[in-house]
Amino acid sequence: MATSGTDPAAIQGPARVPLSRRHMLRMGAAAAGGAVLVGSAEAASAQAAPVGAKRVLRAPALAPGDRVRVVSPGSAPDPTNMARGIEILRSWGLEVELGRHVFTRYGYLAGTDAQRLADLNAALTDPGVRAVFAARGGYGTQRIVDQIDVSVLRRDPRVVVGFSDITSIHGKLWRETGLVTFYGPMVNWSDARTGPESAEALRRAVMTTAPVTISRDPAETAASVVVPGRASGPLLGGCLTLISTSLGAEDSPKFDGAILFFEDVDEAPYSIDSMLTELRRVGVLRRVAGVVIGQITNSVGEPGEWDTAAVLKDRLYDLGVPVLGGLRLGHGDGQLTVPLGSRATIDATAGTLTVEPGVRPRQA
Repeated sequence: MATSGTDPAAIQGPARVPLSRRHMLRMGAAAAGGAVLVGSAEAASAQAAPVGAKRVLRAPALAPGDRVRVVSPGSAPDPTNMARGIEILRSWGLEVELGRHVFTRYGYLAGTDAQRLADLNAALTDPGVRAVFAARGGYGTQRIVDQIDVSVLRRDPRVVVGFSDITSIHGKLWRETGLVTFYGPMVNWSDARTGPESAEALRRAVMTTAPVTISRDPAETAASVVVPGRASGPLLGGCLTLISTSLGAEDSPKFDGAILFFEDVDEAPYSIDSMLTELRRVGVLRRVAGVVIGQITNSVGEPGEWDTAAVLKDRLYDLGVPVLGGLRLGHGDGQLTVPLGSRATIDATAGTLTVEPGVRPRQA
């Protein structure tokens, strides 16, 4: 069931808890020193194993008049921010519906697992819904991701948009169906963080068939992390915390020959180190064709210790593949949108990531 408009009596967002999301994810999974290395141009030629043949699905580009559904797979959104996000979607001519439990609150979740899953599956299987937008990330998607109904998507793909906790959904849909999805702003919109450029980047990604090109921003935390070179492959990844805590699960894609993209928020440098070390130990980083680093937001260490850029150089510079940091993808200001699953080319020397369109032309 879906409703239109916002609920003026909606419950406020979940209360802050002392544990970080990473600790919460680790508990959920349990329940079910040296010099900084310097990159070299010799790492330019990425010779990772090619990706096995996978049928790539693209939804038709959105157009004015299309019905789109907003759901909350994780935490509940703020009603005021939601109203702004809905206003933006409607300004593009889209018909916006809300999942029944978008504003429901169950502890720090947007409803029970059954409620959130029902809303998500309804949006993914309703033949009239052409796009599914996440209201907010937060926490909770991994609790329901294994029960997502992908049966309709294989014959009727639709646009799926979200980031952060929604990384699990992106991984699940790619692994099960080959659907290209979109890592971009959610409907819980903040004009202070995501202004007109962010809105236009999202619109172009889901409503046009133009390729997406994103350039390195010197102001970003990881902008100094560069290993020159050029490589191509499907762009896969998302929030580093979710990539790490999904390893071995059904929402973890195979990264062989891929351009690995990651970003994160509120993780100290040692935590970034820990997660990248995990990806090294299980072999993920040995098999990628290149690495793209988005916004590493609010990563604060102790005085005298490595900062985030130093950690990234230490963990990535010896991989023998191109590495490009400093892209405005993630939790930071000015967030842009990128298709996940589309073929991408990283040109670390030029400082650009170019991704093939995430949607296909609409049939006449």
